[in-house]
Amino acid sequence: MIPWPDIRTVLLDMDGTLLDLRFDNYFWQEYLPLRYAERHGLRADQAADQLAKLIEAERGTLNWYCTDFWSDALQIDVIALKREVSDRIAPRAGAERFLTWLRASDRRGLLVTNAHRDTLEIKLERVGWDGVFCEIVSSHDYGHAKESPEFWHAFSSAVDCEPETTLLIDDNEEVLDAAAAHGIRHLLTVTRPDSGLPPRAQPRFSAFDHFSELLPPEP
Repeated sequence: MIPWPDIRTVLLDMDGTLLDLRFDNYFWQEYLPLRYAERHGLRADQAADQLAKLIEAERGTLNWYCTDFWSDALQIDVIALKREVSDRIAPRAGAERFLTWLRASDRRGLLVTNAHRDTLEIKLERVGWDGVFCEIVSSHDYGHAKESPEFWHAFSSAVDCEPETTLLIDDNEEVLDAAAAHGIRHLLTVTRPDSGLPPRAQPRFSAFDHFSELLPPEP
């Protein structure tokens, strides 16, 4: 599936790619509405409805991923709530083995995520991936979400990587569209970002489920 001899740099998304999106879906769709309802004296269904509308309005923007924005907008400490349920954070199937293989190869592995730095700290600490990546890039560093061309212009100015020999693995197809428009040649997506949900139907990019599918055959 992947022409590994042609790949020198691997850009890896975090949520829904390396980490199971089940945590994020639980947090935003179940746990946060529950705590928001308690904080503001609402019924659970009222809280869920209000939050769904507020969150959907920011989809695709940097605010959608910004814990500072949501803490201010909702008048609740989002990071503190994430820590309360951080035991639910888990890698996707085969991710750790793949990262071990990538580090042993002569390729650069970069974490490139829309997650806020505060969220990054919680998640990487939980899974013990400190020092695993050559570099960690948050879109908040550049002020633009990965879905936007502005992010990729800023990224290419700051990070030395050749688009022709770069692979991006991301569960978000809008991010892959933006990367493709910028010239990233090798693109791959995930069929099942949330292990609790069925595989996505007909992804527009080459896709995989388990990271073992990406490893080259052993000699």
